[in-house]
Amino acid sequence: MDTKDFLSKIGIDEGIHEPSESDKRFPDGAQYRFEVPGIQSPGAMTSLLDAADSYGVRIHRVTQTKGIMLLTDSEIEEMAEIAKDAKIELFLSVGPRATYDTSASANTSEGARIGYRLRGYHNLVYAVEDVKRAASLGVRGIVVYDEGLLWVLGKMREAGELSEKVHFKVSAHCGHGNPASAKLLQEIGADSFNPVRDLQIPMMAAIRRAIDISLDLHMENPKSSGGFIRHYEAPEIIRAASPVYLKTGGAVAAHHSWDTNQKQAGERARQVLLVQSMINRYYPDAEISKRDTEDMSIPEI
Repeated sequence: MDTKDFLSKIGIDEGIHEPSESDKRFPDGAQYRFEVPGIQSPGAMTSLLDAADSYGVRIHRVTQTKGIMLLTDSEIEEMAEIAKDAKIELFLSVGPRATYDTSASANTSEGARIGYRLRGYHNLVYAVEDVKRAASLGVRGIVVYDEGLLWVLGKMREAGELSEKVHFKVSAHCGHGNPASAKLLQEIGADSFNPVRDLQIPMMAAIRRAIDISLDLHMENPKSSGGFIRHYEAPEIIRAASPVYLKTGGAVAAHHSWDTNQKQAGERARQVLLVQSMINRYYPDAEISKRDTEDMSIPEI
């Protein structure tokens, strides 16, 4: 059988160069939400949400990227309380990763291909413990950097070892960017998928056709990830790839895991305003989710 025919048979098709509009939606019928990454502390989170309110923009998800293990229990509880009060999602990142352990290879240009994946049995155990700790403190959103860990966490959720309300988001640092990988991640437990940052819109559309979970797509990036900004593309990204989380505010940071201060958190909210303005101008009929929808992984404390 022709390769393209076989791929189509298993749910992966090429589509056309100009993607048709996605008819998939969030459970509330909306097409897009906003996610702001790199919010590492309660103070930065408060400043972000205060600034968002002053700009009149809606943020649905805040993501901490430095790692659960680098937060104290009281910091996690405070961030969870802030998220619950604001009726938004809080996603914390698994701390153990190759760049934090004793790996010398992960810090070389060749070894960087390992990304933030886990090395060895004990780091897998540590990563599961990181997730269990966050979940015990009420967090319901976890950013995962390793496919094997995702599979384990999915099995734990199926077995009742983790609440069915705990959602797993696959990071762009896993390096996935094609429909087959996306389908695999969905099958082993992903609730939200962040492909590599520089996909063209037809590539995003092909992934959307293959999966049903939300796509998390970068509207801008820190210099360490190329520094490119896609504000003008936001309307077409929504059309082609909904339901999407528009990841916004990354241009404020110099690199991933940047320790955003309170002033910079406000600047990230301003970036959301800029993207929202583009959507209002070029796709005013696009539907944005309200906060506190039933499917959102809002902390439970």
